[in-house]
Amino acid sequence: MPQMLIAEFVGTFLLVFTVGCNVLSNASAFVGVSIGCVLMVIIYAFGAISGGNFNPAVSVMLGIIQSMGKDVKMPWGKVGAYCGVQFLGGICGGVAYLGLFGKSFNVGPAKGFGLVEAGLCELIYTFMLCFVVANVAAANAAAGKEYYGLAIGFVVIAGAYGAGAVSGGCFNPAVALGIDLSSFLLGFGYSMAYMAFELVGAALAALAFMVVRPKDFKEDAEEKPVSATLTAEFLGTFMLVFTVGLNVLAKSPAAAFSIAASLMCMIYALGDVSGANFNPAVTLAIFCKDAFSGSENMPAKTMAMYMPTQIAGGITAALMYVFIYHGKAFSLGAAPGYNWGQVIMAEFIFTFVLCLVVLCAAVSPVTGAGNATGLFFGLAIGSCVTVGGFAIGGISGGSLNPAVSWGIGVGSMMSYAHGGWIVKALVYTLVELAAGGAAAGLTMLTHGEAEKAAKEKVVA
Repeated sequence: MPQMLIAEFVGTFLLVFTVGCNVLSNASAFVGVSIGCVLMVIIYAFGAISGGNFNPAVSVMLGIIQSMGKDVKMPWGKVGAYCGVQFLGGICGGVAYLGLFGKSFNVGPAKGFGLVEAGLCELIYTFMLCFVVANVAAANAAAGKEYYGLAIGFVVIAGAYGAGAVSGGCFNPAVALGIDLSSFLLGFGYSMAYMAFELVGAALAALAFMVVRPKDFKEDAEEKPVSATLTAEFLGTFMLVFTVGLNVLAKSPAAAFSIAASLMCMIYALGDVSGANFNPAVTLAIFCKDAFSGSENMPAKTMAMYMPTQIAGGITAALMYVFIYHGKAFSLGAAPGYNWGQVIMAEFIFTFVLCLVVLCAAVSPVTGAGNATGLFFGLAIGSCVTVGGFAIGGISGGSLNPAVSWGIGVGSMMSYAHGGWIVKALVYTLVELAAGGAAAGLTMLTHGEAEKAAKEKVVA
């Protein structure tokens, strides 16, 4: 226990100190990257010693999971000890950056937002952080998976840019308290409210974890019930579209990278539950590849359930970001200076890239996650959004996903300022689905013979 507590103290200190240094030195576009990376590296440094919580919300979430019947070695006494040293580490981190810069900053909602909007952002991304931790580090299937630190650290990148513009982006009670106490002379109090929202997010993450992985709690439970796979697809798509909306509305300088991080993290968290499609074009691409190759990765019945679930997740996320921004939204369509022909070409090519990488890096039995790409499948797929977002975001918005397109469309309708959204969403959807089918065809051209030979070798 002493070694564990020292690790948790040092890790939380470094996290909060890095937060303060980035904010006070005006690190601009790289604030979220720096903070996400420090969390990632200290998880890899201390994960084998203490579990690498560095966050009272994560420790409480693990305590709840322990109480629900899954042994994660986090009894409530240990949770209390961890939380105590994490809060102490956060306070010391705040004092340290105050001493370094001679100034501090308040924690609280950004100008134009209230506690409800900021609290929802804190709740949702603390939920995401805790949920990813549970799935990549605590789940039975997580054993031996070395991407856990990457997946957890990059949740901060996913949330820092969009949600950070609303709430400041703490997602951690120790961060909130450390910042609040270091700026005590400027005002104190929002950290207490933030903690409440963050702990609710932690509790919801524990419940969602039980839904998507029932066999972790009961050995006789069904391995992947429909309730688990559909919940996984809904949650993954929700987090993706919510991150899209917040980044665009905040005019984030790193929107594509933040959105890509959200996709990557949820792929690593839920890839072994539902396949982590989070995109009707991807689902169609897998279905078409099965039709060409005779595989059964995506039966028609599953596709028929996945697609509406993904779109429902996207629409729900859009309604949430419109609420947070007091009815403000944005629309689909060509950016100024571009036409619909250019939009169609851009969306087709980069949705094609995304679906192609999914099929080759995750689905293919020859070059997929169990073979050539190994632990990098989530990073490869998520990076397609970085590629497409920066490349064509200024042309078409870089949707690359019918669930994103319908979410943006419904969100724009709710703002009462954007007409014709149904036609636009339909055009984007048809183009993106066509790209998924084309990716399936090319994959069979490039991988078909190798996959056939591998299958014959297994049979022999």
